[in-house]
Amino acid sequence: MADRPSGAGQDDWHRPLRHVRAAELSRDTAQTSGMTRSEAVSARTVGSERVWMGQTLVGPRTTSGDHHHGDTETAIYVVSGHPVFVFAEDGREVRLTPEPGDYVFVPPFAPHREENPTDEEAVVVLARSSQEAVVVNLPSLLATEPN
Repeated sequence: MADRPSGAGQDDWHRPLRHVRAAELSRDTAQTSGMTRSEAVSARTVGSERVWMGQTLVGPRTTSGDHHHGDTETAIYVVSGHPVFVFAEDGREVRLTPEPGDYVFVPPFAPHREENPTDEEAVVVLARSSQEAVVVNLPSLLATEPN
């Protein structure tokens, strides 16, 4: 048989898909000031083993706290609004200004923050290379240790 995992039984090919409705997103996950994270796909919600997905809302005229996501990679898809992603490079702040439909990649341990300078809410979808929403809140973008 093609591409069957070694030692896998017939049932491994017939595991059910999981549907997480928007109304079922959980806010019982790591948070950072100035934004609201909601968990959709995780080990806890659907039994995923290698991925975490959720969404973040940043309200109008709001700035999040500085933070990083530990050793996880994070991919961000901008659904709506005009979020600004701020990180430090060579001792200065750099600002990314993606538009709806754009993507942003956040490497492991990269301190950053989200800002929303507009009067509309910014909504992004997150995917992480872990089963958890790893969040380490920091006192500044240049900090390497949490508060």
